[in-house]
Amino acid sequence: MTDLINKKIILVNSIKIAPMLIQHEEKEDRKGSFFVMGDNAPLAEMTYSMPNSKLMIIQHTEVDDVLQGKHVGQQLIDAAVNYAKDNDLKIFPLCPFVKAVFTKNEDKYKDVWNK
Repeated sequence: MTDLINKKIILVNSIKIAPMLIQHEEKEDRKGSFFVMGDNAPLAEMTYSMPNSKLMIIQHTEVDDVLQGKHVGQQLIDAAVNYAKDNDLKIFPLCPFVKAVFTKNEDKYKDVWNK
């Protein structure tokens, strides 16, 4: 019986995903990123540019292997979408990953998606 309880606990713990601390950096050249910082470098990063004051082009998303399977890419998207909503922006997902997520969940992102 103890083995069954321990196995259930391991299973529950293996699917529990803690939110990452997503940081945001804006640069002077109308570019920026949302990222998860490791000890010395970002472990996950989504880069964007702002060609004008109302459009964010998400260019690239990359997640280190150590964070694979922890839904960090989705958390980066959520951070970008929240930022867009807070700042009355539209998002053009040039990044294939972000475009795939937007396409799969079109209703969820229709208010910020610049198709």
